Amino acid sequence: MIILASASPRRRQLLKQIVPNFKVVPAEGGEEADASLPPEEIARSLAAHKCDEVFSSHPDDTVIGCDTIVVFNGAVLGKPKNAADAAATLRALSGRTHYVVTGVCIRKGGQRLVDHERTEVKFNVLSDEFIARYVAGGSPLDKAGSYGIQDEGVVKAYYGSYTNVVGMPVRLVKEMLGRLQK
Repeated sequence: MIILASASPRRRQLLKQIVPNFKVVPAEGGEEADASLPPEEIARSLAAHKCDEVFSSHPDDTVIGCDTIVVFNGAVLGKPKNAADAAATLRALSGRTHYVVTGVCIRKGGQRLVDHERTEVKFNVLSDEFIARYVAGGSPLDKAGSYGIQDEGVVKAYYGSYTNVVGMPVRLVKEMLGRLQK
């Protein structure tokens, strides 16, 4: 059985594109990583922590863990603490470019694969009115970087994997699953 170590409804939808039947067992542990690491290593470390935690209680299954971070001007932007934090993040990203990294860890038996995907994202210029309406709608409050690429009006362009920005790089996960020994 394949297990997704995430409660994210977006990751669930994306995994269904490549694996029709799987179980969801969210990791319970906190999301802490060494902030001195490069962003790609932070995302990989967080994904591995989630995967390892769930795998420890499901060692006969294949477990997939993911973690998505947003990086702007060298700083990692996590999920916003509240609406004001989300609005401040959106104002900072408005009209500018940042990148999104999703770490992926997959474990099966004695095998453990860890990788990541990186996508560059350019924002539209967002008015204060747009930001207020967007934040009031609630969408940014559970997302790294305070936005969803699928939300209308936020993203002007992206370079790389769309599904990576949503939260699970489908092509990479499919390729990693294919690398696992039977």
